[in-house]
Amino acid sequence: MKKLSEQAPAKLKGVKGLNSVPKVPELLEKGILRAKHDLYIYKDGTIRFDATNAPLTHFTPRQIGVSVEKLRRLGYTHDIFGRELSSPDQILELKLQDVVISRRAAEHLLKVSKFIDELLVKLAGMQPFYRLKTIDDLIGELILALSPHTYAGVVGRIIGFTDSLVCFAHPVFHAAKRRDCDGDEDSIMLLLDPLINFSRLYLPGRVGGKMDSPLLLTVIVDPKEVDEQAHNLDTLDRIPLEFYEAAEKEKHISELADIIPTIGSLLKDGKPLKIGFTHPQKDLVAHPVESSYKRYGSMLEKILGQLELAEKIAAVDESYVAEKMVETHLLSDILGNMRAFFLQKFRCKKCGTKYRRIPLTGRCINCGGEITQTVFRGAVEKYVELVDKVLLKKLRDPYLKERVSLALENIKSIFEAEEQEQASLEEFMLET
Repeated sequence: MKKLSEQAPAKLKGVKGLNSVPKVPELLEKGILRAKHDLYIYKDGTIRFDATNAPLTHFTPRQIGVSVEKLRRLGYTHDIFGRELSSPDQILELKLQDVVISRRAAEHLLKVSKFIDELLVKLAGMQPFYRLKTIDDLIGELILALSPHTYAGVVGRIIGFTDSLVCFAHPVFHAAKRRDCDGDEDSIMLLLDPLINFSRLYLPGRVGGKMDSPLLLTVIVDPKEVDEQAHNLDTLDRIPLEFYEAAEKEKHISELADIIPTIGSLLKDGKPLKIGFTHPQKDLVAHPVESSYKRYGSMLEKILGQLELAEKIAAVDESYVAEKMVETHLLSDILGNMRAFFLQKFRCKKCGTKYRRIPLTGRCINCGGEITQTVFRGAVEKYVELVDKVLLKKLRDPYLKERVSLALENIKSIFEAEEQEQASLEEFMLET
């Protein structure tokens, strides 16, 4: 504390143990400074903010809350019609690696910048780097965007803010992260944070431990190298009549390749990557500003909300939605947890020694501590009631329905029903 010239924080959280192979801990001073700024760390030493991906190709200075002068300094000197930028209502085409972040994300990154500056001054004896005072000072700063289950982050530049809890970026930028814009969330980091705080020495030694870590940085995005899904984006500013006539005849989209130019066709022909738009908007944000998936707490609330929405939309088959939820997620989760329950190891509560089978004494051989399970009954049963009372009756596929019924019967035969004195709110929701 003397080294940092700081008072002890009210709350300082650590970890019980290190999962990395070399068992190298992070400097304690970093944790103290993070606690001071109310920041939380990821497994690799970085500080992240998760945001839902949203595509954006065009904007006006007014829509992103940035002055014309600042945008001119960032390289936006002319609008899409070639006129010099002078009005906050002129339409600009978004550059490939520029992003518009939420104001909540901006507040978070501002705290990160202050943490990094203090870290440089008090721990490294260097000059502060960011010197930011308000979120408006973040304009022009670089970030690193990283998708789950990948190893390469993509460098982006902040050019504006939105009230919506999303990260607006070019479709090519999202594709460079190997992500879609159908509700996927990615993380963003202030660039200097992973550059000075990330370390391979912190990563878990188990299989998959290096996943979701910025082992590589993509500094320049080449549109030719991203996923082909982004190449299928059309670049028209007006959809021709032939498109609607072909749609009426149920023609395949490939038959319209000559009249519907795409990003892929522009790149193939060596033409400049200029994208059009068909519907101008006064504002980028419309309610709701936050995904209901984030607003709902438990999985039960999320599934009930999805089914309720499916009931209201005439074009959606409610039974098909229920079958897909069971088939792609819930059933595999139930069966996987049941298998893990029967193949589990056991652990000493005191020293952490793991056993394939419980010792005959029922106590730890090393220290005499109490032995406990590593997979519990609750993990196996967490979706059983939901599937049994809500989803099973909506299934139409006889094969899937039989698989689900057999899985539920197996679980009920293994675990005896426990008497429950107090009914939970979730049970009440299932009954209604």
